Amino acid sequence: MDIKDALNERILVIDGAMGTMIQRYKLSEADYRGERFKSWHSDVKGNNDLLCLTQPQIIEEIHLQYLEAGADIIETNTFSSTSIAQADYDMQAFAYELNVAAGQCARNAVIKYNQSHPDKKWIAGAIGPLNKTLSLSPDVNNPGFRALTFDEAKNAYYEQVKGLVKGGVDLLLIETIFDTLNAKAAIYAIQEFNEDHPEQIPLPIMISGTITDASGRTLSGQTLEAFYISVQHSNPLSIGLNCALGAREMRPHIEELSQISSCFVSAYPNAGLPNAMGEYDEHPEETGHYLEDWAKAGFVNIVGGCCGTTPDHIRKIAENVKTISPRKLPTIV
Repeated sequence: MDIKDALNERILVIDGAMGTMIQRYKLSEADYRGERFKSWHSDVKGNNDLLCLTQPQIIEEIHLQYLEAGADIIETNTFSSTSIAQADYDMQAFAYELNVAAGQCARNAVIKYNQSHPDKKWIAGAIGPLNKTLSLSPDVNNPGFRALTFDEAKNAYYEQVKGLVKGGVDLLLIETIFDTLNAKAAIYAIQEFNEDHPEQIPLPIMISGTITDASGRTLSGQTLEAFYISVQHSNPLSIGLNCALGAREMRPHIEELSQISSCFVSAYPNAGLPNAMGEYDEHPEETGHYLEDWAKAGFVNIVGGCCGTTPDHIRKIAENVKTISPRKLPTIV
């Protein structure tokens, strides 16, 4: 089934947090290194994307847990799999390989799931926001300074897209966008990749921004409507919001987006706001209730979870929206 047909029929569920699940394994520095990077010259603990190479069975197991919980779409473990982000660990040379391996981990999980469940599932290649921004200066004393150029960002994203496609993803998800110019570099990279590979059927693009406070703006200062207008030229499959806020705080922004978006709307909030220890306390029943409310109000087409969410959260969300009709696309005159 084509994903557009599925979205017209029902609300699809995207998976929950990868980092939250990896933390449950309490991995050591040696676990992150594995045999291949046993003698690496710097610490790599915390480089979750590296686990696609050193502990692929763990990543596959997490994907499988989300699939069994009811996720229709699973995201690759590639939030930081660009040469720019991997430079923090001096591992930029492995960026392409990380994306290929991550796509294969997700595909292996789907194959295992389909051995006992014939349901159609989709793999979204996760493209993170980078750890550098094109719109803001990291130097308070030099507002005009930029840590990277647009072409550098585009080239890093191009390499990531190339790896994700090689790894066998079905969709490309530009997510947790706090700087729209970074997202534009990713969009441009995807378009350039498509032009360079005419034999390849272009993959649908999902776009998900993040609102950082109650003002309803991204970190780089855009309103939600401005963000939407800035990226809609890419003809995305969906536009939505994720991260930063819990469902209760995200609700008015999702309502606004549902009113202005000509494409499908996605929403995967955190499990509430973090407590003083940086942990998330919102129970699956609470998250499921909030997203059920959005679904009944006709706001969404794709729902799921971000930071702090687990397969239990996704299971509850999937149960709560199962019988609710999806948001209808507006008729554009």
